[in-house]
Amino acid sequence: MQMEPKVNILLVDDKLENLLALEAILEKLGENLVRATSGEEALRCLLHQDFAVILLDVQMPGMDGFETATLIRNRGRSRHTPIIFLTAFSTSDQMLFKGYALGAVDYLLKPIDPNILTSKVTVFAELFKKTEAVKLQAAQLVAVNAELRQSEERFRSLSTCSPVGIFEIDTEGRCRYTNPRYQTICGMKAAESLEKRWLESVHPEDRERAVASWSAYINQGRDYSEEFRFQTTHGNVRWVQVRSSPMLSGQGELLGYVGTLEDITERKQAEEVRAQVIREQTARQEAEAANRMKDEFLAVLSHELRTPLTSMLGWSKILRSKKLDDKATSRALEAIERNATSQMQLIEDILDVSRIIRGQLRLNVCAVNLISVMEAALEAVRPLAEAKDIQLNTVLDTTVGSVYGDPARLQQVVWNLLTNAIKFTHKGGRVEVRLSSYFGFSIDDFGLESEGKNLDFSNTDESSNPKSKIQNPKFQYAQIQVIDTGIGISAEFLPKVFERFRQADSTTTRSHNGLGLGLAIVRHLVELHKGTISAESPGTEQGATFTVKLPLLQDNRGNKTSREAAGEISSPEVSTPLAGLKVLVVDDETDTRNFLSFMFEDYGAIATAVASADEALAVLEQAKPDILISDIGMSEQDGYTLIRKLRSLEPEKGGRIPAIALTAYTREEDRLQALAAGFQQHLPKPIDPTKLIGVVVNVLKLPVEVPVS
Repeated sequence: MQMEPKVNILLVDDKLENLLALEAILEKLGENLVRATSGEEALRCLLHQDFAVILLDVQMPGMDGFETATLIRNRGRSRHTPIIFLTAFSTSDQMLFKGYALGAVDYLLKPIDPNILTSKVTVFAELFKKTEAVKLQAAQLVAVNAELRQSEERFRSLSTCSPVGIFEIDTEGRCRYTNPRYQTICGMKAAESLEKRWLESVHPEDRERAVASWSAYINQGRDYSEEFRFQTTHGNVRWVQVRSSPMLSGQGELLGYVGTLEDITERKQAEEVRAQVIREQTARQEAEAANRMKDEFLAVLSHELRTPLTSMLGWSKILRSKKLDDKATSRALEAIERNATSQMQLIEDILDVSRIIRGQLRLNVCAVNLISVMEAALEAVRPLAEAKDIQLNTVLDTTVGSVYGDPARLQQVVWNLLTNAIKFTHKGGRVEVRLSSYFGFSIDDFGLESEGKNLDFSNTDESSNPKSKIQNPKFQYAQIQVIDTGIGISAEFLPKVFERFRQADSTTTRSHNGLGLGLAIVRHLVELHKGTISAESPGTEQGATFTVKLPLLQDNRGNKTSREAAGEISSPEVSTPLAGLKVLVVDDETDTRNFLSFMFEDYGAIATAVASADEALAVLEQAKPDILISDIGMSEQDGYTLIRKLRSLEPEKGGRIPAIALTAYTREEDRLQALAAGFQQHLPKPIDPTKLIGVVVNVLKLPVEVPVS
């Protein structure tokens, strides 16, 4: 414990023995006793020290006690220092009055009673100590007050100049303080900001979220940080970040909440600019990738179109320039036909993709028996498999029921998967085809209505996942699997295998041909039938498995009915089914016109071929053909003009002659336009002779049928 500082006591007497006597009496007080043997010496002591009390002898040579007291009182520092006069003479009233007038606090007669002296000096010493303590406390209080004023001024300055808004609210939600920045952000005046809450400045579209988040914060007591749009009374909208923390007392009692509002509009704008830049960069990268993919696709397309043309043109020149034997001629014609079929398939794939992109791929649905569909596809690809010595195995469950769909498109699905498997399987490999039932989950709605109707599935989203619609359990599917022992699919390429224009190898040195469209078309067709398709492969050179699942009809029709629904027509072979039929062929392209004339005559018809609509009308005036076969895209007057003029004639002049349109315009709207103009049928080029003859038989309702491929 720190000891109290000693106080000074001044002893003034011209006799040393008196001073020693005073020291002996006061020594036990433990204070600092200072001697002075004259008034002058006493004054010198007062220059450097403060004293709790002065014991001053009255009778001293030179300057007596009264004169010394007068000088002490004239000094500001010692004006209030207590003086006790000491005298050996009896004190008269006059002397007392003079002493008290000079500021004396007491008189003591010599010889001095030690107890009285000690008692009086002790009182003044303690009083001095208390006075000094009060002075010290007062000085400390002044310093504290000055520090508080500085702190308050500093806080006021910081709050006023703060770049963020500051607010304080009590536990009842009443605002007790806001700084100028808060008032600016909220668009309020100082008095108004104390009456309204910051929530009232939040943009109406964000207010519900702000109220909910603030209520949750008040209830939970955690730190708060949210971003909202603020709207001032002038309609200005700014982004603001609101932060808040609970304000607690030393005992942990909640006193209220203190928070800040920070204008982050510039940051939000910068983030939006940055996001826009990222979006633009991403779009640019995607566009560059698309351009690369397009260039690769065009290069592949050029290769795939030119390759069969090389063979076709080469054999054509050989046939024209040389006289070949029957075997060589047959070989040449087979090559030309095979490559023409390949080109036709490429064009059909491109057109299918175009229809898919435009949402115009349609299905002609009916009950379909998958056995017949798969057998037809297998027969079509068997020559390809035999050419590569590939073993083609089938495991077909004949008890699998029918599905609701388009038989031609389902056959296209199976054919594409089979040709794809054969293409990527090494010589001497194996391809296995399986058909079985699969119990899974039902699809909410097939979207396929009455049998035989032409339904539009153009709104089907190609990127959608049909599995997302699975809801009800225990629904039966037909499962088609094509398994090969070929080159397999890498893990990196497997997710992209069903994308358009995607090939694992699109370089000019690639080992396998094709445009990379087949699997994309297959996926879309399967999804149009409300089915799913997936691909699996352990890796490169380990084969691949493609699995198609199609929802089965709830009722199972007999094989005969299903085969008929699938479009199979059995009919006797007839060599000249059009014997004696008069056919008028109109086409401005010489080769096509000559081919059609030869074909009809080969089937027993009498063909007349002309190159324009005017020539056709002239023939109609002279003769009455049984049927008109006309091209659409002709120079001068097209096929639509011809059919309109024909239909304007009277029946006896040929106005009701059946007509079939042949055209390279193969869109659905082209077909509808041809039918609306007056044609009975619309057939796309290139023409399959057997199919064209079958359509003529059907249009004219001839008693003889021909196989329709």
